[in-house]
Amino acid sequence: MLIGEYTHTLDDKKRISLPVKFRKELGKKIVVTPGLDGCLFVFTLSQWKNISGKLSESSMLQTDNRSFNRYMFGGAVEAEVDAIGRMLLPDFLIKRANLLNKVAVVGVQDRVEIWNEEVWRGVKEKVAREADQLAEKLGQAGAL
Repeated sequence: MLIGEYTHTLDDKKRISLPVKFRKELGKKIVVTPGLDGCLFVFTLSQWKNISGKLSESSMLQTDNRSFNRYMFGGAVEAEVDAIGRMLLPDFLIKRANLLNKVAVVGVQDRVEIWNEEVWRGVKEKVAREADQLAEKLGQAGAL
């Protein structure tokens, strides 16, 4: 399971180092996609196959399905993790997530999220303020 939060640097060659804990679970080949809420998602190849299979099952006759598939598949890239745990991010994904020098690398159970550090701080503070209400909603929906 991918959990925890780390701050890393996006170097001049557009690489970030993945936390040691994440490297073992992610493997040497990963998929990086545009995420939601302004971040990037990082998936293992097997997790990406599961997600892409589910997305592919959605009807291409529905506008929302076509649009979301374009967003996820069109922006997805396969990346390799080098011997010291770094991965190269393409310019278009760096721009999409507004990544600067410092980035937050966050484990979210089955994926890693990569955030602009300042944006992540704001998201984290907002969620912390709303945690009680979110828990209540999840409890009412039977999720917890």
